[in-house]
Amino acid sequence: MAELVRPRTGRVLGGVCLAIANRFEMSPIVVRVVMVGSVVFFGLSIWLYLLLWLLIPLGKD
Repeated sequence: MAELVRPRTGRVLGGVCLAIANRFEMSPIVVRVVMVGSVVFFGLSIWLYLLLWLLIPLGKD
């Protein structure tokens, strides 16, 4: 498994979904769909996304 860092390239907003997808060797599309679905249906995950944006370090790419 890769290190949990937000990449500088290939990200859409803050790079959180891409960082999670890279860490767990998943497709970034799947992680993004799950994140958007959880925001729409549960609402609290937007706060989780913002918190992860602050906590996950930016990569050195």
